[in-house]
Amino acid sequence: MTMRADVRIETERLILRPTQAEDFKGWAEMMADPETARFIGGVQPAAQAWRGMMTMAGAWHLTGVAMFSVIEKATGRWVGRLGPWTPLGWPGTEVGWGLHRAAWGKGYATEGAAAAMDYAFDVLGWNEVIHCIDPENTPSARVAERLGSRMIGPVTMPPPFEHMPVNAWGQSREEWAKNRLSVTRPPAGRP
Repeated sequence: MTMRADVRIETERLILRPTQAEDFKGWAEMMADPETARFIGGVQPAAQAWRGMMTMAGAWHLTGVAMFSVIEKATGRWVGRLGPWTPLGWPGTEVGWGLHRAAWGKGYATEGAAAAMDYAFDVLGWNEVIHCIDPENTPSARVAERLGSRMIGPVTMPPPFEHMPVNAWGQSREEWAKNRLSVTRPPAGRP
């Protein structure tokens, strides 16, 4: 499978699309912020963030599966990346999220992840989705719960993250068909 140039998902407030070169400024800011980067690989200097962004763009082109860039409709700003992700050695077919601090507390993670889960099940044909979440990352665990995912248990990540504590949360295609109807945008001030 290779990337379709026309992949674009719109939600009420977001546009999800493949990574583009213009996303780098926001991506580098997100990865330079210690609190934002804490659970998504840690702080990275701009050169390392660039390589990470290029990895995502390359995955789109070579496999057709990678996280989307998240664009806020109201402003046109890049506010994060989320969506399907299956690197070599990953513990499952993941829909993950990482948002710029400016996008926190607006419900974008839940809104975008729900759309990405629809894409993973309906377009990619996945049978299950997991979310790899550090046990200390309670905001992401709350997003997983709002999506209807349940905590499955600890998983081992591939190198260089094999020593990080990570729990898998997830659900099957059948569970999502039931849970999708109850996923709503959280109130203001929630992830």
